[in-house]
Amino acid sequence: MPRTILDVHVLQVVPPSNLNRDDTGTPKSAYYGGVRRARVSSQAWKRVTRKAFDDLLPPEELGVRTKKVTEALAECIVAKDKSLEAVAVQLATETLKAATGTKIDPPKRKPKDGDDVSAAPVSSYLMFLSRRQLDALADVAIEGSGSDGDVRTLTDHLKDKGNKARARQAVNSRHSVDIALFGRMVADSADLNVEAATQVAHAISVHKSDIESDYYTAVDDLSREDESGAGMIGTVDFNSATLYRYAAVDVDELQRNLGLGLRDEEGPSTPAEKAVVAFLEAFITSLPTGKVNTFGNHTLPSAVIVKLRDRRPVSFVGAFEEPVPQATGGGYLRETCRRLAEYVPDLETQYGIATPDHTWVFRVGNETEALAPLGRPVSQDVLLREVRAAVAQRLTPGAGA
Repeated sequence: MPRTILDVHVLQVVPPSNLNRDDTGTPKSAYYGGVRRARVSSQAWKRVTRKAFDDLLPPEELGVRTKKVTEALAECIVAKDKSLEAVAVQLATETLKAATGTKIDPPKRKPKDGDDVSAAPVSSYLMFLSRRQLDALADVAIEGSGSDGDVRTLTDHLKDKGNKARARQAVNSRHSVDIALFGRMVADSADLNVEAATQVAHAISVHKSDIESDYYTAVDDLSREDESGAGMIGTVDFNSATLYRYAAVDVDELQRNLGLGLRDEEGPSTPAEKAVVAFLEAFITSLPTGKVNTFGNHTLPSAVIVKLRDRRPVSFVGAFEEPVPQATGGGYLRETCRRLAEYVPDLETQYGIATPDHTWVFRVGNETEALAPLGRPVSQDVLLREVRAAVAQRLTPGAGA
């Protein structure tokens, strides 16, 4: 059965920066093709993609990933019934234990002076719940605790298999867009896990990339003229790179995670369509913020290639296994695009996986001109609109490909 896979390939030039550093403060790197490349971890780019959703999607479509899950649920309970404020944390704790099987305990760290010693219990690991799931769990807690909001009443209520099943169902339905895309693991209840619909590769430079160090000083504003020396000295590591970024979205899995559109005015594929468009825009335009105040490295991609496939995801990173050489006049982007323009048709022809009707190319500048024959030329707005229409057609029964 044909699948619906969205491949996203991005070329982005990043000036001196430290987007994603290791435990020593050095920009992350990796060896590929026998040389050291600049690297930005997939976790870093997924994080900023999720943060970008805040500006693209309403809060009810998103989730929260936190150990302070009882605090988050307690807030929902109080929002629904102000009279339960005094017992909201206890109600939240009991409900979460029943719904997820997770151990919920007081914070392990010792309180410092001024800390709230009655801080809400926390889970032993990060939990990822949608706003709608928290809302549904709040309903379970309120209804199960009776008119007086009694914790013992709720505990007894959740011992009933049917009531406990309802609590678990509240956690296992109405997933948010970010949960559906990036998945969720619940260590104590594997049946509540959500398989990620998106795979994001570590971004790597297409060329060899060396790490440099900047020695800096800071002057004490109140130093007298006869006082020599700096108030502070230090070093910060950085690199610069032309990055190849790649992500794949299993749109069928995404639709399974999100479910079908339920409102009369929306089609069955609407939730998945919206999620795909949000992911595309967020992934393309987002940038990890490591040391951004120091380097101000705000760049946007020079080229984006998007392909809608029906068999499996395919990365083009193999085009850069041999490092791209620096051009005679400097720069890597032009040769990178030429290399990609040769590699993609060859790869797709040999494997019989060309997608001429579902390939879009979004590019900037004459350095990227070699990519033009690879697909339909579009702007970002047109790309988002046409990809959404293509996804809707593929997901709508009887619509045809």
